Amino acid sequence: MRALFFGTPEFAVPCLRALADIADVQAVVCQPDKPVGRGLALAAPPTKVVAEELGIPVHQPTKLRTGEFAEWVRAANVDVALVVAYGRILPQDVLDGPRLGCVNVHASLLPKYRGAAPITWAVVNGEHESGVTLMKMDIGMDTGDALERFAVPILPDDTAGDLSRRLSDLGALAVRRGLPKYVAGEYTPEAQNHAEATMARLLEKNDGRIVWSASAGAVHNHVRGMSPWPGAFTKLSSETGKTVKIHRTACAPAMSGGTSVVPGTVERADKHGVFVRTGNGVVELIDVQLEGKKPMAARDWAAGRGITAGQILV
Repeated sequence: MRALFFGTPEFAVPCLRALADIADVQAVVCQPDKPVGRGLALAAPPTKVVAEELGIPVHQPTKLRTGEFAEWVRAANVDVALVVAYGRILPQDVLDGPRLGCVNVHASLLPKYRGAAPITWAVVNGEHESGVTLMKMDIGMDTGDALERFAVPILPDDTAGDLSRRLSDLGALAVRRGLPKYVAGEYTPEAQNHAEATMARLLEKNDGRIVWSASAGAVHNHVRGMSPWPGAFTKLSSETGKTVKIHRTACAPAMSGGTSVVPGTVERADKHGVFVRTGNGVVELIDVQLEGKKPMAARDWAAGRGITAGQILV
């Protein structure tokens, strides 16, 4: 088959490699290079790097709605376009460009978690299962007909980063198994049940802030879901009010002798660990990072008297 590939981040790379194995990829379309680091040097998207390694032409349009880009897609004369985390909404004339339209690998079991951050919100919400959906795209936000769903469990201590890596590889499997079937007309597309749809909105940096009045399980899920970005954080309720990033936690057994009812209160901080009261239950802080410092074990933070019992995190 002749194909185009639309995708930008590292998540999309295994799908690009899978497509290159089964199709004649005419071009990779990705977002423009972006400045990174202190020097703001331009860095190529991961899919561009891999496309150049594979000898596939790269196209990085800045505008999609001029009509000129849709004409370029039509002129490519491809059977299908595969879209994986491209990062921009494709207009109808672009969706109609390939002979069989555009197929998306979406990182959820649609119709649950439509939108920009399905992996993070699935973990934050304590889901036990996720997956990828191979979907025929329409003009809506992840509303197209499903072709096939591929499920995996979410493990109790999975971070969003852990799940993302598994779903990225699962997406490649979906491409190898499903895209030839789609081009051959072997799928019967299934309309999504829109009444069951949930949304996974774009993340903001402040989403990482921990709400200690939530339950211990919810706090633990929040920390997992916010890793690696934007990262879970809290603040010391001291005069400095410094930010502390929380990298890893665990739900702890109920503590004997704990008398505080104020969520965020440090119940215990010693060589055995740092334990914080939540709205319902106790969370153990395992790995933390103080503002301007490197990550450390929470028990080392306590050993250095950086945190003591009775302090309140907000």
